[in-house]
Amino acid sequence: MDSIIQHFRKEEQPFIETVVGWTREVEDTYSPKLTGFLDPRQIFILNSIVKSTGLQFGVHGAFQEPERQRALIYPDYFEPEDNDFQVSIFTIRYPAKFMTLEHKDILGSIMALGIDRSKFGDIRLEGDLVQFAVAEEMKDYLFANLTSIGKSKVRVEELGPSDELIVLAESWKEELHTISSLRLDSLVASLVNCPRQKAVSLIQNDKVKVNHVVRDQQAFEVNESDILSIRGSGRFKVLSIEGRTRKDKIRLLIGRLE
Repeated sequence: MDSIIQHFRKEEQPFIETVVGWTREVEDTYSPKLTGFLDPRQIFILNSIVKSTGLQFGVHGAFQEPERQRALIYPDYFEPEDNDFQVSIFTIRYPAKFMTLEHKDILGSIMALGIDRSKFGDIRLEGDLVQFAVAEEMKDYLFANLTSIGKSKVRVEELGPSDELIVLAESWKEELHTISSLRLDSLVASLVNCPRQKAVSLIQNDKVKVNHVVRDQQAFEVNESDILSIRGSGRFKVLSIEGRTRKDKIRLLIGRLE
């Protein structure tokens, strides 16, 4: 366990221990283990651990190129299918003529019902169309309880296999950045092309998120698969750490959302 933990952040230790528990359960029962919805960083950690055990795993989030996905850890005899991941897609019917829904409205309303973030995946909007992925075990609860967003009444409906899903028109441009360290302020300065002091100011003023969590410490270390949001500058992915230069600088392959 210690040899695994040392490669990750201290705050990620509880999740690492959970993943190790999942792998041991699969090894002991020789049957698949389905997780909740994981973010890209958690999937990266899961991959790092599972690949050393001889087990297999797959991910599924229903949408094309989803960000949050359920994982299935399984023995080598098992051949997973999409329905093994137990993901449903819901749409929301609401009075679009009188209100506009945003991602934060839907996220807040679902979580206000006491539903853990691991029980639902991506939320996608296109015009007045809303779709979101949810764990099948939450279907009945959502039908009964997600009846309003803000002051407006809404109705949720499950989509079928033939229904068209929202496809995000996202384009990520790859860039190579060379930085002195993996500290958050160093990377933000490179991404925004600004002095280090300005990057520190952005971080300390809660304008930088890593994996959807505000990070206000400039010494926080970034890692592979992290997603950064910098207010006013956009979203970025740490695609890979490419190694070091002769002057011991760190080369990062970054995806920039266009």
